[in-house]
Amino acid sequence: MTDTILEPPVMVQPSGDASRDLVREAHVESRQRWRQFVSLAADLAFETDVKGRFVFMTPETALGWPAGSLIGQPSELLVGDDGTGATFNPFRPAAEVRRHRAWLRSSNGGLEMMSISAVPLFDASGAIVGARGVGLDMTDTDAQTSHIAGRLRRGEVLDHILSRVGQESGADAMMDAALWALIQALGAEGAAVIGAMTDDGPVDIIHECGPGASAVLPSAVRLVAQPGDEPGQATTPQGRFVLAVRCRTRFGTKGGLTIWRNAAGRQWDQQDTLLTASAVAVVRMILEYEAVQREMAHQARTDPLTGLLNRRAFMEEMRRHIARLDRETEAGTLMYVDLDAFKAVNDQLGHAMGDKVLVHLADMLRRMVRPSDLVARLGGDEFAVWLSGADRMTAAERADQLCKAANLELPALLPDEVSALGVSVGIAMRGAGSRESIEDLTRRADMAMYEVKRGGRRHWRVSLLDGEG
Repeated sequence: MTDTILEPPVMVQPSGDASRDLVREAHVESRQRWRQFVSLAADLAFETDVKGRFVFMTPETALGWPAGSLIGQPSELLVGDDGTGATFNPFRPAAEVRRHRAWLRSSNGGLEMMSISAVPLFDASGAIVGARGVGLDMTDTDAQTSHIAGRLRRGEVLDHILSRVGQESGADAMMDAALWALIQALGAEGAAVIGAMTDDGPVDIIHECGPGASAVLPSAVRLVAQPGDEPGQATTPQGRFVLAVRCRTRFGTKGGLTIWRNAAGRQWDQQDTLLTASAVAVVRMILEYEAVQREMAHQARTDPLTGLLNRRAFMEEMRRHIARLDRETEAGTLMYVDLDAFKAVNDQLGHAMGDKVLVHLADMLRRMVRPSDLVARLGGDEFAVWLSGADRMTAAERADQLCKAANLELPALLPDEVSALGVSVGIAMRGAGSRESIEDLTRRADMAMYEVKRGGRRHWRVSLLDGEG
């Protein structure tokens, strides 16, 4: 079965560590949740290929047919003849079709009325290569008029929300589109997503559209804290009617979707609550997409072993720091730090012990800098530190402290037979008002570090420009 219909725009990083596994697991669970969401909004969801054959069908039993038995079958199999003449096949539309009523053939040979909404799929050249759509069962209209009308309305609103969301690319824009569409559909004053990014963090407003979010926040927090996942209602002291539904993602975001009407509006009815509860699936999808984007951005800038900045991120941040220091006419100093005798650790004790040493050195570097400074692992056993606003004397003091601490702490991690572990540090200062490029600055720090290596290691050296004393 090809599960391609209505997939949420979740981006998944290739596997490699625990965070990537979490992203991959979230993608699988998000796909299943998406299928469940479609089932809530429609009785049938399908996709056909260029020849009109089914490549996707849900739920597991559709019109009495096992969904799996329909895969690969021509869609004409389900198109019934009501005796009124030529029959339109809603599974192969040439243009967008909305709420087209069609008689479909069930597995027992009977006919069932469905309201079909479908769109053709196009390739890059504009040729039709298939179709996607959903259907609502209209067979028992007389007995279920109110129920079906509500489902139709929910389906239409959710279709509109998804259409608006699909026009955006960033998570913030997607959430704004979803909330504004929900506000317009329900005649609300505003809507917001509230939540906490950690289990013990405070619940606050994550996204908001329309006025009044701060005023309804206390009521919304109480509603989403209640047991169960059913929507809850409350009235604020200002007379706003608040409706809130709990929402929790795989990435730890807890909270919910809340929407409100002002005191001049009407209270929420059952159809309002059902629609809001269905819209939570869209909100959850966007929150998880946003979490995946954050995780991918973090992974793109971070060394996975130590959690420090990687080379690319360090250089980008250093350029920003230098631009600010140039505006403020201040100095900054770069330190290159390289482990001594590290190859012997890997060769004799294995890479697991080598990783332990790298992580410990990363922690030592974190302890020696301020929040405004930068620390990175450039690759292998080479690290870099940028000290904003610091001159070479300050950097030399830090380097001396680091070398002495490394001579004590790093060998203590190893057996006695491997005891020569330490660090060599090269220092290069970029003075106030200097026009020296980052490339030249890093070259000087690197050369100073290698001069320490050639001179016996486990010490530091400052690179001086002509005229510096």
